[in-house]
Formats: sequence, C-alpha cells, structure tokens
Amino acid sequence: MTMENNKKQCFICNQDRIPYLCVGCSKNFCIKDFVNHRIILNQELHHIIDDYKQFKERFNEERPNPHDISLINQIEQWKIDSIEKITQKAKECTEIVTKSSQTSYDNMVKKYDDLNEQIKQSQNEDEFNEINLNYFRNELKKMTEELNNPPDASIQQDSQPFISGISIVSLEKRLKFNEWKENAITVAGGNREGPALNQLKYPMGIFIDKNKNIFIADNFNDRIVEWKYDAKEGQIIAGTNKQGNRLNQLNFPTDVIVDQQNHSIIIADQRNRRVIQWLDQKQQVLIHNVDCFGLAMDKHGFLYVSDYKKNEVRRWKMGEYIEGVVVAGRNGNGNQLNQLNYPTFIFVDEDQSVYVSDTNNHRVMKWRQGATEGRIVAGGNGKGINLNQLSSPYGVIVDDLGQIYVAATGNDRITRWCEGKEAGEIVVGGNGQGSQSNQLTFPMGLSFDHEGNLYVGDYHNNRIQKFEIIL
Repeated sequence: MTMENNKKQCFICNQDRIPYLCVGCSKNFCIKDFVNHRIILNQELHHIIDDYKQFKERFNEERPNPHDISLINQIEQWKIDSIEKITQKAKECTEIVTKSSQTSYDNMVKKYDDLNEQIKQSQNEDEFNEINLNYFRNELKKMTEELNNPPDASIQQDSQPFISGISIVSLEKRLKFNEWKENAITVAGGNREGPALNQLKYPMGIFIDKNKNIFIADNFNDRIVEWKYDAKEGQIIAGTNKQGNRLNQLNFPTDVIVDQQNHSIIIADQRNRRVIQWLDQKQQVLIHNVDCFGLAMDKHGFLYVSDYKKNEVRRWKMGEYIEGVVVAGRNGNGNQLNQLNYPTFIFVDEDQSVYVSDTNNHRVMKWRQGATEGRIVAGGNGKGINLNQLSSPYGVIVDDLGQIYVAATGNDRITRWCEGKEAGEIVVGGNGQGSQSNQLTFPMGLSFDHEGNLYVGDYHNNRIQKFEIIL
C-alpha cells in the first residue's frame, strides 16, 4: 500500500495529508491544523472554566438564608396570632422551608463540585473534545436556569374550628403565562393617516420608556414622535423638517430606541442608510452606509443593527462605530441555519442572545453569543396560517420567562412561542383584518411596559394599540 492511499483531505486546508482524526467532531486534520484545532478547544475550555467561576461567584452571593425568607416571617406571625395552640405547627413548617432551602443549596453545591472536578481532570489530563465541552456547557446552562428560577412557595390555610393550619405550597403548581384583554385601547394615532400631531402614517418600530411614554417611528411622516402617557396627541422629537438627508431630517425611519442613560434617541434612518442619534436636538450619525431596519441595545450598552440587504445583524460598542461585529447571518441570502433572508426587527436578551425576525423565511431565529449559526424558535414551517407557521414576521420581543412574542404581519395577529415547542399560540388579534379594537391590520412593532401591558404598532390602521394585561 502506497503512502498516498493513507492520506485524506484535511477539513481546514482541504489538502491531502496523513489524517489525524478528532473523536469529538469526527473530522480529519493535517498535523498543523490538528494542533491548531486542539489550541482552539483548549481556549474554549478556558472560557467554560471562566463561566463556571462567574457562576460560582454569583451562586455564593445568592446563598439562601432561611431566616430572611418572607415565608418564615408569615409562619412566625401565624404562630404569634394563634399563640400556644399552633406553636408546634409553626415549628414544623419552619423546618420544612429551612430544610428545603438548604437541600436545594447542598444539591447545587454537589453538582457544581462534581462538574468542576470533571473539568479540572479533563484539563490536567488533556483528555477532552467537543463532546466534553458541549456537556460542560449544557450542565452549566442547566444550573444557571435552576439558579435563575428557584422553586417558590406560599402559605395555604386550612380552616379549623378555631385556628387555621398552614402548609407549604409550591408556586410551580399555580404558574401560568400572562394573558391580555381581547379588546385594545388606542393610545396613539387612530385618527386616520396624516401628518397632524394626533395622527400617524404607517407606524413601525415603537419603544416604551419607564414612564409609559411611547416613542414611534412614524414611517411615512419621516419623523419620530413621542406620545406622553395618556396624551391626546404626540410631539415631534426628531425629523421636524420634512423628508430629506440633512442631519435634521429623516427618510423612512423604521425603528427607534431610547438610550435611557443619556436620554438620547437612536433611529434607524432607513432610506438615508444611516443610524443617527438625536440628543437635545443635536444630531450625530453613528453608523454610515448601512441598510438598517431594526435596532436593539443590550444591558452592557452595545448597539445592535439589522441590515436587510446584507442579511446580517451587527453589534457596535457605543462610541466605536467603525465596522462592528457580525452576530447573526453573514452568509448571504438563504434559508440555512447560518443564513437570513431580509432580517427586520431584533431583540437582545440578558445573555446577549439575538432574536431576529427572518421575515422572508417566515421564521424567528435565535443566535447565541458567539454562535456560527442560529436556531429556529418560531415558525420555520413555510408561510401560512397554521399555529406552527408565520407569515412575514416583523416585531419580536421576549419576556422574563423566555417566551417569544412575534408580530405575524401577514396573519394580523401576535403569537407567543415557547422555545423548543413546535407551535405558537395567539395572544391578541387573529380576528381577521380590520380596525375594531380586537383586530389588527399588518402589525409591526411590539413592546411591553413595566406592568406587562402589550403595545402593538398597528401599521395599516395608523395607530398604536395597548392590550392591558389581565391580573
């Protein structure tokens, strides 16, 4: 057998070389690229170790102290009110809460110590591959979710002749998702299309601040308007000089966000191909030559912009607007998991994962930080009206429970999707096109206020609808 017969194509350089097989990814490498591959794996392991250290620091900060739990206070108050007759019962319930809390903590410590030991052993023995790294990542994700969502409890009273007995009832038994009233309240516009201060013309992106003031990308009026809470008309805060490309003009703005740290307004000025900032009526172009559509800002102050022509989302550090970093897309127009087709509105969660309305693919994609491809979290089953489908999705937001809300523009409804589920559910709209209070026509922007009320930019009805949460 000749030496040539022993050669295989290297996964990296595509040259025929003596192969070195990586068991973790099942790919062949030449010796040079195999060494580099191991270096990359080693770097990933160090990143995971750093994440574990950060988790441990946070975990130690949140170590449970049963004496501070409100349930203990309720139990003690119940004991005082019932005096001697219920002292023993109070003691029993206190022990349940204390033991449960300590048990949860002990279990978490054991999980952490076991996995930490496995990581150290893998690092010391240099015996690890992609399979090990994926396992470590998934276990850390599970522990983080467990830490973020600790089991809750409440008091359940039992009627007795002269005292009420108590027991501990887990919150998990009564957890339910939010619901909203079927009929909305018009909180901006709704007076047909037009340029007057009580009118809108095809509103798109919306932003709700902590005072429930509504900032609207008033698309065809080439302006940004702010409607104060309960106001009868808005006020123009950007684009007061008709359509144009001067600094004090806008041309077809699609989205707006408020940087609440410096009270500036950041606008996707689409047809001027720029992202512009307005601060105290002074304008500054942040990003030039970008076919922008959606905007988002994470908790660290990074700015995210979707480019519907390059089919990508980029992230910029505030104050540094040179090239930015591609965080979603970058592989041309298409429907593969590493591609996008006309990305519009975006949302960034606490973990800096980017949710993208992949409009022409009729799906919503989630790209984790540093990922090379996304994951379908809504739609992805072709354009349609079924609950497992979307039709031209635009607005997208995610609540504190990780539930994804999508403005299915072609379906005239807002749907909620749980990540990993095959279908969504209608939360508002879905009653056909129309201008009634329970109808939407091409909904676009979405936002929540701090109370959980849902706001929808009702594009073709030239209004902003507020669906009040049912408490």
